[in-house]
Amino acid sequence: MEQSTSTPNRLANSGLGAVPAVVRLAYATQADTAIARLAAGLGVIGFAALTVRGYRLSVTYEHSRLVIHGYLRTRVIDRKRITEITDFPAVRWTARNGRKRWPPLTAFMTSPGEISATRLQKDRVIRKLRQWARH
Repeated sequence: MEQSTSTPNRLANSGLGAVPAVVRLAYATQADTAIARLAAGLGVIGFAALTVRGYRLSVTYEHSRLVIHGYLRTRVIDRKRITEITDFPAVRWTARNGRKRWPPLTAFMTSPGEISATRLQKDRVIRKLRQWARH
């Protein structure tokens, strides 16, 4: 089951990449040298990728694994290795080599300024995820 935030929240998450991409694009059109235009173009590509990843922040949990789609990476965790879903929120788990890990669930982090409906939806997702992880 895939869990993500509301569309307005997803658009806000994508802003982390969209705003700098637009700025880089504006800079690229006015750059004097080819190297500056190339650097700006590469920046646009990187920030465009961050925009898409920000929009797709989510978690998917299936019978035996959890997939966390983050800004920079997608992590797959076996359900049996999960030890806790923290209030941060993050997933505490133990890797095969014994190392303790805790990737954050960026999509479901709350902030003091967000509306209560968004906060409630994020809390609901974390509760469902905790219930899934216990079984």
